[in-house]
Amino acid sequence: MADIRERSPLRPFPEVHGLGLRLTSWDVGSEEHVETWLRGLTDPDFLRWNTPLRLVGDRESARESLRSKVEAAESGTGMTFRITDAASGATLGSISLNELSLALRVTRVGYWVLPEARGHRVAARALALAAHFAFTDLGLHRVELGHALGHDVSCRVAERCGFRYEGTLRGAMFEAGRQDAFRDVHLHARIATDPEPAIPSPSA
Repeated sequence: MADIRERSPLRPFPEVHGLGLRLTSWDVGSEEHVETWLRGLTDPDFLRWNTPLRLVGDRESARESLRSKVEAAESGTGMTFRITDAASGATLGSISLNELSLALRVTRVGYWVLPEARGHRVAARALALAAHFAFTDLGLHRVELGHALGHDVSCRVAERCGFRYEGTLRGAMFEAGRQDAFRDVHLHARIATDPEPAIPSPSA
């Protein structure tokens, strides 16, 4: 196998298909995409469990936030996919490979799902697709997932997709809505040699 650092797997931005979903790119020039990004990052459930370094509260800040994700893909340090329904093309949420290092063959995944798309295992299906892409197309060895302590839904999604619980990281995440207080994080991970989990279905 060629040295992973000699490849250019992030350009052009890939699409990933399967499990009734299509993972594709976000377009910072699309007002619809910017509005959806704003809606996702201002959703109360998202804000309960996440505190971005730069808060998003209007279209302009949403556009800048989305632009930073596009730039991460261009620099090879991250990939953020728009989760869409394969049949209708409707946007369902977002899933990112953050802190991506092709040299170290590791990344940390994060995701959110729009309120109207919840209850159909969108996050689990998207995570299964993104992990498979990371291990096969990118040649990564380790994919991590961290969530705030108490976020039981995220815990179940991680375990359903074969991300084993590895421990609790003390004070590793901001408290909700604050950048002067911290909370603990559950760390899950999969490595390339772990068995492939059963494919989640929308109705299972």
